[in-house]
Amino acid sequence: MVVNVAAFIASLDGAAPAPELNAPLGGLWWAAKGDWDQAHKIVQDESSREAAWVHAYLHRVEGDLGNAGYWYRQAGQPAAKDSLEAEWERIVKALI
Repeated sequence: MVVNVAAFIASLDGAAPAPELNAPLGGLWWAAKGDWDQAHKIVQDESSREAAWVHAYLHRVEGDLGNAGYWYRQAGQPAAKDSLEAEWERIVKALI
């Protein structure tokens, strides 16, 4: 069971995310594993602000900053300017 950031990071050693993870955290899990398509598939049809934030992050990873900007606005978050790694960790901390 994932109850904190350390447990979430430790779960990355597994083959799949913990079943109790919500869509935004599942998307971040797959993103950390390098599976952008699976991460995007999980969050693209979700309507929460948290999913929009992860969606923005994923388009930033992709290099599509215009699309990322749209999703940051949907999430009510400022466009990230720090490293992708720092943003990933910041979102995980906010969502756990």
